[in-house]
Amino acid sequence: MADALQTLVAAELSQPVNPRVGAMAAAIAARHPGARAVLFYGSCLRETRYEGLMLDFYLIVADYAAAFAQKWLATANRLIPPNVFPFEHDGLIAKYAVLSEKDFARLASGSTRNVSVWARFAQPSRLAWAADEAARSATTAAVARCAPALLAAARPCIADALEPLDLWRRAFALTYAAELRAERKNRAGSVVDADPDRYRAFTFPALAEAGLAAHLVNGRLVFNHTLSSAERAAGKRAWARRSREGKALTLLRLAKASATYAGGLDYLAWKISRHSGQPIEIKPWQRKWPIVGALTLLPRLIVKGAVR
Repeated sequence: MADALQTLVAAELSQPVNPRVGAMAAAIAARHPGARAVLFYGSCLRETRYEGLMLDFYLIVADYAAAFAQKWLATANRLIPPNVFPFEHDGLIAKYAVLSEKDFARLASGSTRNVSVWARFAQPSRLAWAADEAARSATTAAVARCAPALLAAARPCIADALEPLDLWRRAFALTYAAELRAERKNRAGSVVDADPDRYRAFTFPALAEAGLAAHLVNGRLVFNHTLSSAERAAGKRAWARRSREGKALTLLRLAKASATYAGGLDYLAWKISRHSGQPIEIKPWQRKWPIVGALTLLPRLIVKGAVR
């Protein structure tokens, strides 16, 4: 099953991207010495037109010190990964996050409570650029850890028998609740519903790699091991901790982004408005003092329900 999952991930990552996306990925890689791979992911992956949208990329680098000319940027990326930067190319706009190969492999695995990488790359993605075959193999191996990490973490909060797609819907809902997110409540379901056959194909290989034995009964997924109340309680406590830590980490990253991401506050407002449907107005003083501006903006957004 490990080979089956690796094969599925490799095939998915190798699917071709739009030439403009590939060109943008190569241009991102060219900005940073030691670039190893560029992954394209997120809602734009399903789009055929990109005008007016912001594309999402992860740049994987060999070493932070080599990737950044400014030492403080390398230090910031190492202490609070990832750094996030805006980018424009050929009339398109994007943002990209930077992680080292070591950090990407760590954050893609179940060894971390941080959901940000394994939650995103348990979803479809494309390897839009790779430096060489070794980089391709390392990136594929890291991405293949994401779905098992997601399902293993989610299992204590999931029923012992359910529809296979509900397994993924419930798991993603847990990850969305573990970060400060602007997406609507049905976002986790829409991610799965956009490509149900993909998630059906990934279910048993990912479960097997996570060490979760299951079988089908009349089309329903049934876990071989029934969880005890103590196991479920421990799982709920773990997710409560992930939520506390994840939302605090979001605030730290936002504060860091005010120094690394030009126009970061305006991007935050744009993204929240796009996903929540609520208009966000940024005042001039908030742009001048983006950290204070963000910290004063977020509580109001949470109260209004624009961010959860």
